[in-house]
Amino acid sequence: MRRVCLTLPTHRACTGTIAATGEEAAYGARQFGVEVHLLILDSSPAPVLAEHRRAVAALPPSPGVTVHHLDEDEQRAFLHEVIGRSGGAPPDRLLELMLPSRVSYGACTNRAFLIAQALGCTSVHRRDSDSRYQHLDGEPVFPLHQELTYLGRRADAVRESATRSKLPPGAGGRRVTMAGGSFVGEMSVDVAEIRDLDPDTYRELIGLSIPDGYPEIWRGHLIDESFRGAGDTAFDSDRTTLAPVSPMRVDMCNIALDHEVYRRVPLPPATDTIGSDYFLIHLLHDARMPGVQHNRHIVNFHTAERRTDDGFVAYQLRFVKFLLSKAYLNAVYARTAAAGDALLDAEGHIRAGEIAGFVRDSTGLDRASGVHRLDVLDDAYRRLGDRYKTVADILVERRSRLLDEARDDMADFALLIDHWEALTRASAETGLAGTR
Repeated sequence: MRRVCLTLPTHRACTGTIAATGEEAAYGARQFGVEVHLLILDSSPAPVLAEHRRAVAALPPSPGVTVHHLDEDEQRAFLHEVIGRSGGAPPDRLLELMLPSRVSYGACTNRAFLIAQALGCTSVHRRDSDSRYQHLDGEPVFPLHQELTYLGRRADAVRESATRSKLPPGAGGRRVTMAGGSFVGEMSVDVAEIRDLDPDTYRELIGLSIPDGYPEIWRGHLIDESFRGAGDTAFDSDRTTLAPVSPMRVDMCNIALDHEVYRRVPLPPATDTIGSDYFLIHLLHDARMPGVQHNRHIVNFHTAERRTDDGFVAYQLRFVKFLLSKAYLNAVYARTAAAGDALLDAEGHIRAGEIAGFVRDSTGLDRASGVHRLDVLDDAYRRLGDRYKTVADILVERRSRLLDEARDDMADFALLIDHWEALTRASAETGLAGTR
């Protein structure tokens, strides 16, 4: 029987999301006859973790659904065994990249990839703690429906069932490696206030994420589209597009990936960096791999923690690191886009060694781009004033450290890619003991 992993990584209170994701898991098992392993990776503080344990215990038993709720100690024990079995060196460094002490959007998903391998799953389906489902006629609209319908099947076999197809020539025989939707509701990044306070400053900052050389009309379009998701479009009926999926059209709270992708290439383990978990979407798009873009968009909302002064500063610093990382990532994406389907081997799988080389080469970029970005950010935050000036002061204090981290994050990513396939093989051999 087909096994799939529906994962919810979290470091904050989300009992409502746990209950809703449990419903989605039950729906998938019931409607598609699959085994759904609901994997909750919990990095929450002790009082919140206790709330989550009670929420997991309250999930109604459902045929075909197995729940795994792992705190950081349990995750660390699993990783320690897997890294030891893989023979990867240095083991302490690999463990730090897989389970860092700071927030890492890529690392938490990488842990889900390894555990899915241990569970024998053929796909990973990710949700986020700050999201909920749309409803139609009183029933929740689960993205899992489209993910299980299309993922892992040959593109030619599902071409007619999609609403439309935009497959490139020669891609029909490849597997659908990704299925994803976007979000509605609040912007995925906390920059709406900047847009409202000073639209020109907003455009200047978001423009730092756009690769150099884009025509101005395209730059403006990309700036307008960034972090907006599907806007306020309410779900009324299913619409799907079979094509290499643009990273602008899907969100990591609403994504599913085939195991043939994530067992070969991980996500960047960068810490305190938003957007670090989108790498595989870019890679699959550039390799012209078939994907399905659907409109079962998830509802995004911002948690109360983001509204506090400490939460605000932490999130703005993650945004800053995102903009610094884009100097390196855009260099990598330029090479993956130029390579196209040459990124694939004869069997249609990503050449991980090629990707590691692109990432490692990016670390040699001149730091001038990062220096310029910090100068723009400092000026912008001081113009915005109030608590944005606090962020500007922190940027001055941490300037050299931030520049170093942006470069070192890419070196760490290359190192992890080098060891990744050994880690995924070791995970499959190790298995995972224990459930709810």
